[in-house]
Amino acid sequence: MFKLLETFKVVYETRSFSKAAELLFVSQPTVSTHIRQLEQEIGCSLFTRNGRTNIQVTPAADTLYQASLTIVENWQQVQEILQKKQLEQARLTLGVSHTFAVYLLPELLVFLYHQFPNTHFQVKQLNSWEVLQAMEHHEIDLGVIEKPLASHAVQRTPLLVDQLVLIDTSNGPWLVRETSSGVYYYTKRYFEEQNIQEPSVTIENNEIILALLKKGFGRSIVSQRAAGHLAYRPLGPNYQRWFYLLYPNIQEEQSSASYVQAILKWKKQDQRCILEEPTTPNHEKTSDD
Repeated sequence: MFKLLETFKVVYETRSFSKAAELLFVSQPTVSTHIRQLEQEIGCSLFTRNGRTNIQVTPAADTLYQASLTIVENWQQVQEILQKKQLEQARLTLGVSHTFAVYLLPELLVFLYHQFPNTHFQVKQLNSWEVLQAMEHHEIDLGVIEKPLASHAVQRTPLLVDQLVLIDTSNGPWLVRETSSGVYYYTKRYFEEQNIQEPSVTIENNEIILALLKKGFGRSIVSQRAAGHLAYRPLGPNYQRWFYLLYPNIQEEQSSASYVQAILKWKKQDQRCILEEPTTPNHEKTSDD
């Protein structure tokens, strides 16, 4: 109907089917068809021909033209509103630490995508400390970290447990993550417990460490999830760490609440989750562990 009205409006203003066709980028027969369909719809004639090219408008056309100005304008406004709503798609930026990003985020992201099909997701891979800082500076909406960092501006809840293991190729130095990494604390603890003072190489990327281990070079403490088919030695319950979900104070940031609830629902469905949660207080400020 609106396309017919737009055609009618141009014909009325130009008093010409051919000129209307040029302005609308359609053929003249198409313009004639639109006008004929509109006349059938309203039940009266709109134009009368005076010779081959000149046309005259009927009183019904005068009335319809005045009404069409408002109708077409309102329809254009509706279209603009709908397009604006389309552009105002919900957005969620996730900041996740390295191990979680590689081995668990794909499953979580698929789950969230199906739960929130109208949300545009963005993922940033950071270390645990960087995730907390990004949350504090409102650069991300939600975060997942691998160490119990805390801040009064951010809520924290245990999400999933992660077992650390030792991979030892008996060839080369220790491959150690940077001090801000979640696994560094456990590597440091292991060194102290075993009185290890051997040479080490600091590598700020877990995938590089794994690539070296696969080549039979070095030894390192990594997540059991990352070990894959490599031979490893479990390190026991003292070397279990948690992945923590970080989110804004719900009283202050209602827009994140539905995503937090969805992630916690995903957590309950995951059989890898241990129900006993750590006793570390939510706002305990930890050092570089």
